[in-house]
Amino acid sequence: MTDCTPEPLLFSSLKRQNIQADFRGGRLTSDGGAVLVREVDRSLGLIDAINACIPDPRHPLFTVHSQRTLLAQRIFGIALGYEDLNDHQSLREDFLFQLLCERGIQTDLPLASAPTLCRLENRVDRKSLGRIAEVFIETFIRSHRTVPEELILDFDPTNDPVHGHQEQRFFHGYYDQYCFLPLYVFCGSQLLVAYLRPANIDGALHSRALLKLLVKRFRKQWPNVRIIFRGDSGFCRWKLMRWCDKHNVGYIIGLARNAVLERLAKPWTEDLRRPVCPDPREAAALRRIHLRRRDLGP
Repeated sequence: MTDCTPEPLLFSSLKRQNIQADFRGGRLTSDGGAVLVREVDRSLGLIDAINACIPDPRHPLFTVHSQRTLLAQRIFGIALGYEDLNDHQSLREDFLFQLLCERGIQTDLPLASAPTLCRLENRVDRKSLGRIAEVFIETFIRSHRTVPEELILDFDPTNDPVHGHQEQRFFHGYYDQYCFLPLYVFCGSQLLVAYLRPANIDGALHSRALLKLLVKRFRKQWPNVRIIFRGDSGFCRWKLMRWCDKHNVGYIIGLARNAVLERLAKPWTEDLRRPVCPDPREAAALRRIHLRRRDLGP
């Protein structure tokens, strides 16, 4: 059994200052960096914008936690690595989270419970999700103080592992696990689209439709901007490339290896395999310089 020391430790005084150590600690947190995340959100206004996208059908007289507070609690929780709703059984008492949610510290009233947050997530419908997606696009556009000359849109599907029996979960052979297969679109380091999909689909599903929407919005804002689509071989679809050709959208798309491509590319691959032989006179001069440096020493 642990032998606790509740009594404080006393040290020699430093002139008029008493030095004392105890083990009570007070209210400490290892998530202090979340305050910086809150300042970023204050600057961008993302939580407020997302809150405006979701209708709140609750009666004000029977509402304890505002929808904005619920969103902040859930979003900051995910940002700090607390992805499970069960984590909020203890986080709702955390003073730091109460500060992050802009509600202020109230010792007699904790934040929302996991069931309350779950009800919020379940009432977000497709229309709300569409409006939330627009928030990311408009935030990206506002981040440009000058008109960009070129936008490179990176499309990439990836796995989102699941550990239960969630709806639409499927086993994906490439990732060797049960997962979802969301599609992400980035422009540089900025996220434009996060589209959640089941894993039993083609990785390029709906990529052409998303590209159309993005190109239409960007060219409405910047008519002369050059747009380039970039993706791996999973996006090598003739309909997608034909649409890009017709609408003046450049594309850099990988091609899966096959025997026909290897045969056609053989002249170039053979050239790359040959060692580069320098001119004999140049090689002799380089050897003399090397020998002279070695004789001179360091």
